[in-house]
Amino acid sequence: MSKTTFNNKQNPFFKSLKEKVDCYFKSNNIKPSGNAHLYFKGVILVGLFVASYIVLVFYTPSIFIALLLCVLMGINMGAIGFNVMHEGGHGSFSSNKFVNEIAGYFLNVLGGNIYFWKVKHNINHHTFTNIEGLDSDIDILPFMRVNEHQPKLWFHKFQYIYWFFLYGISYFVWIYYEDYVKYFNNKIGNLKNENTINLKEHLVFWFTKIAYSFVFIVLPLIYVGLWQTILGFCIVSFVCGTTISIVFQMAHVVEDTDFPLPNSENKIDQEWALHQISTTANFSTRSKFVSWLLGGLNFQVEHHLFPKISHVHYPKINLLVKETCEQFGVKYIEYSNVYYAFSAHIKHIKRLGV
Repeated sequence: MSKTTFNNKQNPFFKSLKEKVDCYFKSNNIKPSGNAHLYFKGVILVGLFVASYIVLVFYTPSIFIALLLCVLMGINMGAIGFNVMHEGGHGSFSSNKFVNEIAGYFLNVLGGNIYFWKVKHNINHHTFTNIEGLDSDIDILPFMRVNEHQPKLWFHKFQYIYWFFLYGISYFVWIYYEDYVKYFNNKIGNLKNENTINLKEHLVFWFTKIAYSFVFIVLPLIYVGLWQTILGFCIVSFVCGTTISIVFQMAHVVEDTDFPLPNSENKIDQEWALHQISTTANFSTRSKFVSWLLGGLNFQVEHHLFPKISHVHYPKINLLVKETCEQFGVKYIEYSNVYYAFSAHIKHIKRLGV
């Protein structure tokens, strides 16, 4: 089968938008990468993560404080992923390539693998957003049906209820199952990884996987105990998985986004940029707290159009995108707050299960 492509022969929308964005950075004499505010936030998030770990493992606080710290640590891990790892993986954390690589490797610190993530996220998801069989981020079969093109099974009618469990265990499944499937099969989602894993990536994979288990499982077992370690790790991973999953679902798997399929010539009829807008939704863009915590992923439309631009610039880019959408008569999907976005997701998966 030929590779899926987009109808980019006539793409006046993105040309016009890109000119405006380029002009914005040039006229203001600023770089599209992160700035001091982002670096300071990264230091705070990583510092809180390290401090929480030290208190939980080496100081053994009371059960109430320990449970609270585990919940906060799970959220904190998600925030590090959104603000540090995600930006580094896209090359937008810094204008320095080495700094971006370091930021990206925070995924390995958190149990994942940046090499596989870049293929799964940067290539599969960002290129073929919401396209069944190509965007591996929407491949949750057989447990969840997220678009009309996926087969419907009897238990999907309950997916609007059991989503909580699946999203919660997603982080654990990711780091202790899916990464190993990718490693041994050299396959990400339904797509074969076209690149051969080199020696460096083999060594990084095994070293960081073993180191993660030692730090998060072995050391707590030694210093805290068996049941405390199991309970603590389950809470941290469940909260982290739920946080990451919900943010992604509110950005793509909602009532108003499209799930297009290629035509008979294996081509998407729209130009790439218009495809990104029709398959992506923003939410709660006026909340500075949400933007701070989620690393601007509530500006998901702007992120998909300009993934190499740091989220610190998205509020300004957002105005240019909306202006261009209005100019070309393009529908722009945005929910005013997290509640409406999440409700749109639940309604979507409930309808697909009926």
